[in-house]
Amino acid sequence: MIFTAIFGAISQLASTWLTGKIKTSEAITEMKVAKAKSDAAIMEKRVSAEIDWDLSAIEGASTSWKDEWLLLLFSIPLIMAFVPGGEVHVQHGFDVLATMPEWYQISLGAMVAASFGMRNIMPFFKKDKK
Repeated sequence: MIFTAIFGAISQLASTWLTGKIKTSEAITEMKVAKAKSDAAIMEKRVSAEIDWDLSAIEGASTSWKDEWLLLLFSIPLIMAFVPGGEVHVQHGFDVLATMPEWYQISLGAMVAASFGMRNIMPFFKKDKK
């Protein structure tokens, strides 16, 4: 009888411990699933916001001359590079721009990227810090 009582107590203790481990494992799994769902929702919102940003930029450009203005400005050095003697002025202009403060260079890049709805091009405007 004592053996049965001890075995029953140990069995009950083991059962309680096992139930606790299972519940802990289930809770950890639920936490991981909730975090994965949360991360997916955040990523979906981020992608949606990026698409909305691009669409807004495209819609705004339909009534604006800024894109044509920037295209014209960027075409001038391109055309001058093929005009005899013009390449000297183009190179000098780029040399001067290279000496401008970094904030100015980044601002120019940001304006071009925003104008053409190309946020993802911004990393190319950053200087390589080696």
